Amino acid sequence: MESSRRKFIRNSAALAAVTVSGQPDLNNTPLLKKEYVQDGGMQFCLAHFFGMDKRRIELSKQMKVLGAVGGINPKSVGLSGVNSWDYAAVKAVKEAWENVGLKLKVIEGPPALYEKTKLGLDGKDQEIDNFISLIRNISRLGIDTICYNWMPVISWARTTMDRPSRGGALVSAFDYDDIKDSSVTNYGTFTKDVMWKNLEYFLKAVVPEAEKQGVKLALHPDDPPVDSIRGIARIMTSADAFKRLIDIVPSPSNGITLCQGTFATMGEDIPSVIRYFGKREKIHFVHFRDVRGSRQNFEETFHDDGKTDMYEAMKTYYEIGFKGPIRPDHVPTMSEDSNEHPGYSNIGALFAIGYMRGLIESVAKS
Repeated sequence: MESSRRKFIRNSAALAAVTVSGQPDLNNTPLLKKEYVQDGGMQFCLAHFFGMDKRRIELSKQMKVLGAVGGINPKSVGLSGVNSWDYAAVKAVKEAWENVGLKLKVIEGPPALYEKTKLGLDGKDQEIDNFISLIRNISRLGIDTICYNWMPVISWARTTMDRPSRGGALVSAFDYDDIKDSSVTNYGTFTKDVMWKNLEYFLKAVVPEAEKQGVKLALHPDDPPVDSIRGIARIMTSADAFKRLIDIVPSPSNGITLCQGTFATMGEDIPSVIRYFGKREKIHFVHFRDVRGSRQNFEETFHDDGKTDMYEAMKTYYEIGFKGPIRPDHVPTMSEDSNEHPGYSNIGALFAIGYMRGLIESVAKS
C-alpha cells in the first residue's frame, strides 16, 4: 500500500511538470544534481624537491594529494654511475614514489638542460641529446609532463627570504634596486635576441620528439620577470612572450607552466591569461600562488591575501576544462615550521591545499 502511494506521488509530480501543450514545464522540472568529481578533475600535487620527506609524504596522503612533483636524483634512490636522464634512474625514482603511495606526475627542474643550451655554448647539442633521452625514458614509464625554464645561471631569484607577513609568517620578496648594480656573471652579457635564438634552436630540436612520445613541455616564466639580471637577458616575462613561444613550433607538446604568481607580478590579468592559453590547450601545468606588488618590487603572500581574485582564477580553469597537474607554489613559512627551504613549508602547504580544494568545490558545485 505504501509502495503504491509513493508511486502515485512520483507520477503526479511528473504530470505536474508538463504544460497543457504537452511540453515539459522547465520552471517546475527538478534538475538532476551533477555528481561532483574531487578537485574538479584536476590533478592536485605537492612539490617534493628536497628528498623524500617522511612528514610531507604522510601529509600528502592524509590530504589525498597523491601527485608528486620533483626532479630525478639517482643518488636519492641509491644509484651511482647512472645519469639522471637514463631509464634506470627515472624508473628507480618513479618506483620509489610508488612505494610510499604517491605518483610522480611532473618532472620539474629537469636534468640535462643547463647553461650550454640556454646560452648557446659549445656542448649544447650533447645536452639536447640528453634531454631527448629523458623525454623518451619518462614516456616509457608513463610520465608525460616536464616543467622547464629559460633562466640560465641565475634561476629563481629573491632578495629577501624571511620577510614578516601576516601574523609573523615568513615570505620571500624581491626588490630590483638591491641587485641592479650587481656585476655581470662570468658568462658575460646576453641579449634578448640571443636568448630567443637559443630557445628557438632548442624547441626545434626537442618538440618533434616530445610530440612523438606524447610528452608535454611546460615552460615556466622567468621569475622575477625583469628585463635582465647580471647581464643575462630574461625573455619569458609577459603573456605576449608565451604567445610567441607557442608559435615557434606549433605542437600539442609545446605549452606552458602557468605560474600565477609570476604572471600576476608581470601585471597580467590572470583569468584572461588562463582563458587565452587554456582555449588553445597550452596549459600543461599550473603553479597556484599569489603576490603583492609589481615586477620590480614584490612579495609573496598567503593564497587568500594577494592581489589576484583566486576564486575567479579557479573558476576560469574549470570553465576551460583544465584537468592537468596543479600544485600550490611558494607558501609562507608558518609558526613552528622550518624556513630552511623558503616557500615550501609543510604547514603552509596544508593551508594552500585546503584553500584550493575549497575554491574548486565551490566553483564546481555552483
